[in-house]
Amino acid sequence: MAASSGLFSDLQDIKKQLLNVVTLCRERGLLQSFKWTSELSFALDPLPRNELPPSPAFTEDEVYDLDSYTLAKSYFDLKEYDRAAYFLRGCKSQKAYFLYMYSRYLSGEKKKDDESVDSLGPLEKGQVKNEALRELRVELSKKHGAQELDGFGLYLYGVVLRKLDLVKEAIDVFVEATHALPLHWGAWLELCNLITDKEMLKSLALPDTWMKEFFLAHIYTELQMIEEALHKYQSLIDAGFSKSSYIISQIAVAYHNIRDIDKALSIFNELRKQDPYRIENMDTFSNLLYVRSMKPELSYLAHNLCEIDKYRVETCCVIGNYYSLRSQHEKAALYFQRALKLNPRYLGAWTLMGHEYMEMKNTSAAIQAYRHAIEVNKRDYRAWYGLGQTYEILKMPFYCLYYYRRAHQLRPNDSRMLVALGECYEKLNQLVEAKKCYWRAYSVGDVEKMALMKLAKLHEQLNESEQAAQCYIKYVQDIYSCREMVDHHEVSTAFRYLAQYYFKSKLWDEASACAKKCCNFNDTREEGKALLRQILQLRNEGESTSSDITATVPFFLPLSANNTPTRRVSPLNLSSVTP
Repeated sequence: MAASSGLFSDLQDIKKQLLNVVTLCRERGLLQSFKWTSELSFALDPLPRNELPPSPAFTEDEVYDLDSYTLAKSYFDLKEYDRAAYFLRGCKSQKAYFLYMYSRYLSGEKKKDDESVDSLGPLEKGQVKNEALRELRVELSKKHGAQELDGFGLYLYGVVLRKLDLVKEAIDVFVEATHALPLHWGAWLELCNLITDKEMLKSLALPDTWMKEFFLAHIYTELQMIEEALHKYQSLIDAGFSKSSYIISQIAVAYHNIRDIDKALSIFNELRKQDPYRIENMDTFSNLLYVRSMKPELSYLAHNLCEIDKYRVETCCVIGNYYSLRSQHEKAALYFQRALKLNPRYLGAWTLMGHEYMEMKNTSAAIQAYRHAIEVNKRDYRAWYGLGQTYEILKMPFYCLYYYRRAHQLRPNDSRMLVALGECYEKLNQLVEAKKCYWRAYSVGDVEKMALMKLAKLHEQLNESEQAAQCYIKYVQDIYSCREMVDHHEVSTAFRYLAQYYFKSKLWDEASACAKKCCNFNDTREEGKALLRQILQLRNEGESTSSDITATVPFFLPLSANNTPTRRVSPLNLSSVTP
């Protein structure tokens, strides 16, 4: 779609634009944007010598500031931020002014992190503030009012506003920054972190530039609009960015988000071959290996990343996952804490640490960890779901209902959220809503094969025998059609109920078939044998056969449309439910 719109018709011009922005980001110490833009530029074909963009000419102010800027930049690169800011006082050029304000900002961030590491555990980090933020806001606000901020200045102003929790003002400033300098990825990324839903995204007046396509693909992934995200990334690959390791990793993350584990693992393995020293997103790769219980592969990944850089956040998370898979939860939590010392705003580490505390039955620490994850990113469904599980353990169903609903709103087609919601409603005796949840969970593709069984038991509890039988039949059909035995106990429970249901309905053939199936399971064998003896006895006494009975469901025939629980159980409508 993006390619057809003509935004990517001149890749040589895009390459020139990227090379220009690479220089601008490097000069201002914006290392992440510098790296991202360089990687994207690398994915495009090299320019011929005569097409290379010329070095930008110095302005009069930049000539005046040159010595101060050069000295200060050397200090900045060595993380001597206060020293850099001292020598940049009074500089006039936009470039030097940005570095001056950015040095002050990073100095405050460094002091905040040092203080939190020295005096507090990771769960209390939120109490330490960057003392420089208010001063920076006042100064940047004046410049903003006088329209003296360029695209980079607007970006820094937006970051300061976000850090002060002035979200609405920050969004407006970041949008302004994308208009002033559309090729600065940092501004787009900050904006992405503040958008909470599709409606907010639609309301933003964004510049019509090719960078917007990268932004939309990224935000679609974040908002769990995976089909749209994959479509965008495919269009970017078709447009000429097929060699971009960033796009490949984002596609892998997208497949991870929809739990297409095989596809995600395959793409991550390809990415590792293409870029063997890459550390970004390797924690996501380790999550997939963890889910599949691939201990040797996870061990290899952990050792490999340790050799590359053992003090990277992602490396700590991978090692944490490795220890978690080995059920060494204390060690795992220790590595997630180490990750948070390196970066207190690293979302994955907070969520994973919450999981470890849950395993260790430390519910108060788990709640704190999950709450920190939500503070970092309100779109993290795993943290909302984790909070729901924690309050479920604490037997506080109204609380867990609220958190499960939030998780469901973020992942409307995830059956695990719906089953959890159903269980919650069941505990609160809101059985109609529970039935809706279980049926909806089955309809969207029940990954854990639990929804139909829970729905059947609920119907059984309410003496709705026909509906219960329908659900048990469908459950057994699904289990046998996919040729896997999810839980012997659940299957035997289904056959036991169906045998009794058909027996009461005087359908002797069907009752016999189910009773024989019961004999295959230890917990229902004796009941099955007893029922077979009863059926044989009744048949010998000349009772009516199954052909005399109507209005019942034949065993193992596909369910007719008017008998399916869809008629009785409507899809979940959260707007009509109050916690």
